[in-house]
Amino acid sequence: MSANQSDFEDQVSMTVDDDEISGYVSDCGDSNSAVSDRFDVFTRNGMIRLEEENSAHDIIKTCFLSGMGFAGGDTNLVAIHKNVSSDFTRQARFESFKIFSKAVAQKCGGNANVKYAWYGGSKDELCEILVHGFSRCREPAPNEQSYGVGVHLISPVFAYDGALSSAVDEKGLRHMLLCRVILGKMETVAPGSKQSHPSSKEMDTGVDNLQFPRRYVVWSAFMNSHIFPVYVVSFKAPSPNVVSGIQPSIQPRQANTSKPTSPWVTFPALMFTLAKFLPPPKMLLIVKCHNEFRAKRITRPQLIQKVRQIVGDNLLIQVIKAFRSKSLHPASAKRTV
Repeated sequence: MSANQSDFEDQVSMTVDDDEISGYVSDCGDSNSAVSDRFDVFTRNGMIRLEEENSAHDIIKTCFLSGMGFAGGDTNLVAIHKNVSSDFTRQARFESFKIFSKAVAQKCGGNANVKYAWYGGSKDELCEILVHGFSRCREPAPNEQSYGVGVHLISPVFAYDGALSSAVDEKGLRHMLLCRVILGKMETVAPGSKQSHPSSKEMDTGVDNLQFPRRYVVWSAFMNSHIFPVYVVSFKAPSPNVVSGIQPSIQPRQANTSKPTSPWVTFPALMFTLAKFLPPPKMLLIVKCHNEFRAKRITRPQLIQKVRQIVGDNLLIQVIKAFRSKSLHPASAKRTV
C-alpha cells in the first residue's frame, strides 16, 4: 500500500463510525435547501449533503483531487453526500456488512482488511445501488482492462480510474461512490481472466497487484455483503477530455502552429505501472517526491527531474509511451534492482 493510500485510510476511518453511518449527522447540510435541488435524486434516497466545513468533506476532497492526478487541477468537486438513511432495508444491509466483516476477520486472524474504494457509474446506476444494492457485474468499459468477473472497485489513490467509468448527467456532473469494502485475503487476478469466484476457501477477493493495488475485484456472490456505499462524490471536469483519458486540446490560436505529440498520463497511473518494474525502496522514494509536490515544496519540473533520476530515462520513456500504445508487458522491460 502506498503512503498516500495509508494516510487516507487512517484519516477517513476516524470520521466514519459504524453507528454513525446509519444515523443523522448534525454537521451535514440541509437536504431541503434550494442549493441541493440538483441533488434531489440523492437526498430523496436517504443521502445527506456534507458541508464543506465537515472534516470528512475536506479529507475526501483532498484524496479525490489527488487521485485525479494532473487532471485534478481541471476538476471541480461540487458536492459530497453521505449515506445516512434510516430505512429498515439499508439498516439491515449495513448490519449485514458488519456481520460479514467480523466473520472475515475471524477467518483471517483478526483483520477483515476493510478498505475504501471508488466505484464510478451513471447517476441512475449509483442510485439503484444505493437503494437496492448491486444487481450485476458490469462489463468493462472500452478503456478498462478486465480482471475477472465481479464488481471492480478502484483504490482510493486512483480516483482517475473510477472517473473513467462515470457518466455525465443532465446537469453536466459526474458521480462516484466511495465504498467500504471487505477485502479479506486477496489473490492476484491476471488481466483478461474469466475467474468468477475465489480460487480457494482461504481467499476472499481479487486484486490486480498485491503490493500496489489499483483495482479490487469483489466476486458476485459477495457483492452485497462485502461492499457498503458510504459517500457519493459529485464533480465536474470543465474539459470533457480530462475524464476521457485524452490530453486537453490546445488553444485555438495555437491550432495551426503546434500540436501535442507526447503521451499524457496521470501520476498515480504512472506510479502503478512503475511498481511492476521497480523495487519497493525506489517506489517509496517516488511516493515521497509526489507528496512533496502536492505539499508545494517542490515544483512540477523538480518532481519530473527527481523521478527521472530515480527511474532512469529508458524505462520512464518506455512506460509513458506504453500508455498510448498499450503494448507494455513485464517481459519487455527489466526490473530495476
